Amino acid sequence: MRRAWLLIVIAACGGAAQRPFPLRDPLTVDDDMKPFAHKPAEYFSPFAWDQIDSSFFAPLSHVLSARVENEAANYNALDEVADSSWFTNRIGVRRLTPEELALGACKPEDFLPSEHPPGAWVIDHGKDNGSSAGFRIKVEGKGKYLLKGDESAKPERNSAAAVIGAALYHAAGYNTTCEQIVEVTREELTLKPNLVVVDNRGFKKPFDEAALRVVLSTTTQHNGASRMQASKWLDGKPLGPFRYAGTRDDDFNDVVPHEDRRELRGSRLLAAWVHHWDAREQNSMDMWVTTDPKDEHAPGFVRHYLLDTSDIFGQTINPHSAGSRLGFSYIVDFGDMFLDLFTLGVLEHPWDRVQVQPKREKFGFFSTRDFDPETWVGAYPNQAFIKATERDDAWMARIIARFTEDDLRALIATGHFADPGDAEYLLEVLLARQKIILARYLTRLSPLADVIVDNGKICALDLARLRHVLPDARFRYRVTRGGAPLDAEATPDAHVCFTPPARGDGALAIFTIDNGTGAGPLEIHTYDTSDRGFRVVGLVRPEPR
Repeated sequence: MRRAWLLIVIAACGGAAQRPFPLRDPLTVDDDMKPFAHKPAEYFSPFAWDQIDSSFFAPLSHVLSARVENEAANYNALDEVADSSWFTNRIGVRRLTPEELALGACKPEDFLPSEHPPGAWVIDHGKDNGSSAGFRIKVEGKGKYLLKGDESAKPERNSAAAVIGAALYHAAGYNTTCEQIVEVTREELTLKPNLVVVDNRGFKKPFDEAALRVVLSTTTQHNGASRMQASKWLDGKPLGPFRYAGTRDDDFNDVVPHEDRRELRGSRLLAAWVHHWDAREQNSMDMWVTTDPKDEHAPGFVRHYLLDTSDIFGQTINPHSAGSRLGFSYIVDFGDMFLDLFTLGVLEHPWDRVQVQPKREKFGFFSTRDFDPETWVGAYPNQAFIKATERDDAWMARIIARFTEDDLRALIATGHFADPGDAEYLLEVLLARQKIILARYLTRLSPLADVIVDNGKICALDLARLRHVLPDARFRYRVTRGGAPLDAEATPDAHVCFTPPARGDGALAIFTIDNGTGAGPLEIHTYDTSDRGFRVVGLVRPEPR
């Protein structure tokens, strides 16, 4: 019944797309955090199942069924995503301070002390499966943290990527873990006896003194200590990963198919920016959050998290032929396989040209060479990524445009690179990849955002001009209402403003702004009210004419 009602609502929204926006404030907060009585069942995702399902069974089902391309189901009247259990607008709606960016999902009290008594960190569990070794610690007065090490051949990269990536995703709006860099010695740890872990093949093995020594010795070493990434344990009860398609039938707030959520579709472009090729079901988590943390039987809701960005900034896989394809082609890509078979392998692909940056080997193939955000893919098909439309990608591009050079410096500093050259290299590549993304996605649909009414003027921020996507001379603004021109004022801070003729008759008034670059216009739907002046009730971004 709930699913049938959802279809009726979506159909009604689709049918009403051409009708005027109603006179009401746009939806900015979803109500999908309403508590309900029964905790959903835990979903167990076998380590390899998502890859097998996405690479083989899902493509086969698409071949055998008719696929309907559709826009996301959860964007609001402002062409944005409302705050919800999945996403909270942060840098997209306000400037974040360097301190806020560096905190990421952490609170100040979440940071572990650099000095602590011998044996103060108690290991109560080894790290199950995954590509990196580690263990869980319990710290008095702080809680539980999962510690993971670096690849021995690429010192600092894994831990730095995990911390920087989590903070960047958090700033963009996603729920992430609190991440930090720590240095620890064996003497500061207490190992509980008889611990057992489960490896990637599902086999159990002891996590004993020998296993602990291996973890500590194979990660980055600094001043006699082992450098590790510390992830604070999430609040609530874990329910397992969420899927990038469908919904949880036992989560009564989960009514939008995940592949139709704009925040999941749009995350493809964020992943492309930082080369997060391992964005998949296994690297997500649903948490049951109760109204009373002390009562596990209290009503609650499900909060959805993205986990583990340790693959970003150039993690590779073996063999070389597979690692070099990341971002350009799926690990199992039948289209490329058939193309190579048909052409006898004579065509040169982008992955044939990738090279490791000299003196920056730890970053693998992370560069701008052949970077194409439109065609970038993860290691294997992601159903939400596949369904991303131009509007979903443009939404994320507007968020990516908010990150300044200083913002990226603050984020990169959380990685604590010993060599300043590593931080500068990352900054250079991220800025260059950002420029490529903005040049592609802020020049088709309108890049105007942040529409406000102030002292009788309506103003909007041109993100393309703000980020110098095109030469300033290209930006020539034209504002019209019903075809009649209005005077437009372009300010030095990349805003465009105009004064609408007010009548206070309560009528719908639609203003169109064209920035002169060839991008589509922005339609601003307002009501001319007598009590509050012009009220912005909706934004529409038509295709370029």
